[in-house]
Amino acid sequence: MKQERYSHDTPRSALVKVAEIAARYKSRPDKLMDVILAVQKIVPSMSESVAAVIAREMNLRQNEVYGFITFYERLSVKERGKYVIRMCSSAPCHVRGARGVMDAILDQLGIGIGETTDDGRFTVELSPCMGVCDMSPAIMINNKVYGNLTSESAKALIKRYIREDVEDSD
Repeated sequence: MKQERYSHDTPRSALVKVAEIAARYKSRPDKLMDVILAVQKIVPSMSESVAAVIAREMNLRQNEVYGFITFYERLSVKERGKYVIRMCSSAPCHVRGARGVMDAILDQLGIGIGETTDDGRFTVELSPCMGVCDMSPAIMINNKVYGNLTSESAKALIKRYIREDVEDSD
């Protein structure tokens, strides 16, 4: 697995909030996922400084926190866009036209898989099965799933996100 560098800056104000969240679970390593999920809502990515604060406040080693973060695909040490678009890469989605849907999205945004638009609004990633095979091909934008997509319906959906004509899906 390729390790991503995670040394970008996190604002001090965000680190204070991270410390407040993590401090509630001092000496509770079993709550690390809860802490990281809460922290992920206030920081653009899990930077080295974020991992250090979590480790300090929870009495963990920083490499334990980093290992945890890099193990789970939905967590990231890279900054992501406001909208993270995940395309299901499972066989049912593939067979039902996922490639065409993904190509339409990538073409519309002008980026590749794993990239973020220059304006920082969109990141596109592949994801393992999302468990919605009955409505494949499917994508997830932040936490909202959209299924039974075609190239045309995917483009229309992305246009809505570009116009911010959607409910916040976090």
